[in-house]
Amino acid sequence: MPGSLGSTFGRRTLLATATAAALSTLPPRRARAEAQPQFVATFSILADLMHEVTGTRAKVAMLVGPDADTHSYQGKPHDAEVVARAPLLVSNGLGFEAWLPRLAAAGKFAGRHVVASDGITPLLWPPNGPGGVPDPHCWQDVGNVRRYVANILSGLIEVDVANSDFYRDRVASYDERLAELDTWIRSKIARVPTGKRRVITDHAAFGYFAHAYGVEFLNARGIGSENAPAAREMAALISLVRTHKTRALFVETLTDPRMIEQVARDSGGFVGDTLYGDALSPPEGPAASYEALMRHNVGALVTGMEKN
Repeated sequence: MPGSLGSTFGRRTLLATATAAALSTLPPRRARAEAQPQFVATFSILADLMHEVTGTRAKVAMLVGPDADTHSYQGKPHDAEVVARAPLLVSNGLGFEAWLPRLAAAGKFAGRHVVASDGITPLLWPPNGPGGVPDPHCWQDVGNVRRYVANILSGLIEVDVANSDFYRDRVASYDERLAELDTWIRSKIARVPTGKRRVITDHAAFGYFAHAYGVEFLNARGIGSENAPAAREMAALISLVRTHKTRALFVETLTDPRMIEQVARDSGGFVGDTLYGDALSPPEGPAASYEALMRHNVGALVTGMEKN
């Protein structure tokens, strides 16, 4: 969205990108010869991807857990200790973890740092305006997650050579499942008439989904969850609902639902099932893994769009 987002997020992105590059040049620290080395993921979605690769051969600690906001996370002293001991740290990159450079420095991290989004050409936010910054939510496109997993594998086989063949086999199997998931998503979206493939959300976390799967997302705020829309933006959204006959509105788990609920009341729209954008649900929830998250979101979006 226009406003202060570009300058604020841009500064954070430059800091995180520069420090991530410095971390990546540090010499790797080999995993100790123990039954289960412990690696670190910055947030829940990455932790799930790492679990899929490591299976029972390693432990994976996550810094930001399910139903928690990575954008606004504040590191704790214990987190610095966890990072300090890790032979491998996996982050998303693209400015998503603006707090990570400070945390890694506090923990004197000297292990292997894998940036999961390396090799992905980022979309920019805002998409059609000057001063765009990288959108970090690459995991909303399953094709990008296949790249994430390949990057994770490269780090794992470097720091844990003894289990490298095991990790490669796990990745081969998981990649097949991800390819099937991608095909399933496309088949589900294809059932919705093209003119109905439009929704309104309260957080611009779905740009990669829109780009990959042909769904138009109209957003009430930017790519950082802390950016509240102005009153005029709310009025513009109400106009969009009425003009484009877009009745399907959605709230993401980590954002305040009141604004979208108000737009629905004032426009004649309806609020669909909650979407999971930046974090998994707890184990008992509907999005306890990356695959479950995508299947839940697609089911909710298709049900909503069919009512447009």
